[in-house]
Amino acid sequence: MLFYRKRFIIACWVLLLTYACKSQTALVGDEEKQPTNWTKKELLFEDSGTQDWTKKWFLDGERAVLDNTPMGMYYSAGPEAKNDTCHAVLWTKETFEGNMLIEFDYTRADYSDGFVNIIYFHATGKGGAEYPEDISLWNEKRRVPSMRIYYRHMNAYHISYAVGKANGGEDYIRLRRYEPAKRTKLAGSEIPPDTFNSGLFKPFYTYHVQVARYKNTIEMHIQNKQDAQDHLTLRWDASSAPLCNKGRIGLRHMYTRSSIYKDFKVWRIQKR
Repeated sequence: MLFYRKRFIIACWVLLLTYACKSQTALVGDEEKQPTNWTKKELLFEDSGTQDWTKKWFLDGERAVLDNTPMGMYYSAGPEAKNDTCHAVLWTKETFEGNMLIEFDYTRADYSDGFVNIIYFHATGKGGAEYPEDISLWNEKRRVPSMRIYYRHMNAYHISYAVGKANGGEDYIRLRRYEPAKRTKLAGSEIPPDTFNSGLFKPFYTYHVQVARYKNTIEMHIQNKQDAQDHLTLRWDASSAPLCNKGRIGLRHMYTRSSIYKDFKVWRIQKR
C-alpha cells in the first residue's frame, strides 16, 4: 500500500506541473474529422470521481488500488507485469441500453511500457447457468481477471487505447467485438481500422475522451485539454458483427497501469 501511496503522490505533483505548461504537440489526425454533435442527450449516469467509488462501481481483481481525490478517481492495477492477478476491471453497477455516449477526463498516471487500457461497453455474459448475462452474478470467476475470461465468456465492445509505451514507441487504438458463440480466441475479434502512432495519451496530460455507439457506428473522440490542436476523431462501422445493445461499462487496466478519471458521464443519444 505504501508503494501505491508514493506513486500517487508523485503522479499528483507531475499532473499539477503539467497543467502549468501548454503542450506544443502538433495536430493529430485529419482536421476534417470532427466529433458528432449529439444535440439530443439524456443523462443516465454521472460520477465526479471525487466521492466514494464503491457506490457506483464494482471491481474485478484484488490487487488494484482506487482512491477518490479532488483531482478525480486514482485507479491503479497491480505492480507486477505478466502476472494476471495484477489486472483489474472496474464496472458500473448500472447497465445501459441503446444508443449512448460515454465521456470522461482521463489522465495517464504511469510510464509503464507495452500494456494497454481498455474500455468495455454493452458488456454481458454469454448466457447460461455458468455465465449469465448479468456479469455481477459471476464476479467470483473474475477474482483473477485474466483476459481470456472476458473474450471467451462475454459479449461486449472493447476499445484498446493509451498503450503504455514509455519511450515514444508505437501506440495503437483498436476496436474489438467479443463473440463467444463464434470464437474463443481474441484473434479475429478486431473491427478495422486500427490507428497507430496517434501521439495521444502522454503521461500526466489530461484528455477528454468520448465514446459513442449509435446503431452500428462506434465513434471515439480524444481531446488534449491543455492543447486545443491535439485531438483525434475515429469512427468504425461495426455492422459486420452482431449488435451489442445492452450491458455494463468497464474500465480495464492491464498490469502496471494507472490513471486518473474525472467527470465520468453516460448519455442516451439521438441524432438531431
